[in-house]
Amino acid sequence: MNLFEKLTEKAKQHPQRIVLPEGTEPRTLTAADRIISEGIAEIILIGDPKEIMAMAKDLKLDNIEKATIVNPADETVIDRYAPIFYELRKNKGICMEEARLTTHNPLYLGCLMVKAGDADGQVAGALNTTGNVLRAAFQVIKTLPGIDVVSGAFLMLLPEGVNFGTDGILVFADCAVVPDPDSVQLAQIALSSAQTARHIAGIEPRVAMLSFSTKGSAKGDLVDKVIDATKLAKQMDPDLIIDGELQADAAIVPGVAQTKCPDSPLSGRANVLIFPSLAVGNIAYKLVQRLGGVQAVGPVLQGLAAPVNDLSRGCFPEDIYKTIIMTCNQAIGLKNK
Repeated sequence: MNLFEKLTEKAKQHPQRIVLPEGTEPRTLTAADRIISEGIAEIILIGDPKEIMAMAKDLKLDNIEKATIVNPADETVIDRYAPIFYELRKNKGICMEEARLTTHNPLYLGCLMVKAGDADGQVAGALNTTGNVLRAAFQVIKTLPGIDVVSGAFLMLLPEGVNFGTDGILVFADCAVVPDPDSVQLAQIALSSAQTARHIAGIEPRVAMLSFSTKGSAKGDLVDKVIDATKLAKQMDPDLIIDGELQADAAIVPGVAQTKCPDSPLSGRANVLIFPSLAVGNIAYKLVQRLGGVQAVGPVLQGLAAPVNDLSRGCFPEDIYKTIIMTCNQAIGLKNK
């Protein structure tokens, strides 16, 4: 059973309520229909009910009628959720009229449903930019206690016979959100990525804080940032298996680790790799994906108090389907925690 088969079975065993604010988007409806037909999750669609059902008919989708449809133009819906947004943002100077206008926005309405406990997670981005998806999540759902930064992780599924990581899985972060994290942000990204490893990959994290230096082999501010981040992460979670600063080979190759850092608790068997900047992380995951024949799954947004995941506007229904499954597993993991 591969990773997605395991994630799908777990989602089926613990059905979550996933809100899709782009309810009139054809690829989203196609993915939602499949999720419903396979009994993976309860789907909440935001949009005009007549438009959604007409589109479902045109696409020959038989299961959309089983979804919960929430109309953002329904004033009774706004009556329920606008006061929540007002309470969250009144200290920022927002008035109730502005709160009601914002609540009509499906991205905000979906997040408010999650905040109110009426949904367990949100998936969007087939139509909206990452900035808009994240802005709604930041303002409504906010981050986990002790975490101030949202980051993006990729699950790297290695080809059969490639023996790195755990069960052929590595977690790479941050590859999607924070351009130049400071040491505090880098430590928080490490903790969030460890949680992603547990909740989605189903592996016990062994975290490597990567650098161009291994245990003092080079000096400078860029190295110091990683050293400081490692210390902070250890203070925040003393039970986490984590080490740094490490070069990539010292993190994942036992023979190299034995030479360069024989006392490292990772022993060259890291399965979570934390990159010192977005440039490094993004370049690394794309090179590994293309040159190594590795499947890159994500990005998974991490650090939020409830799961909200972003899609590429060029995504396919299969991408949305898989993202919904990952979001279900994030929600399950947060509840268990």
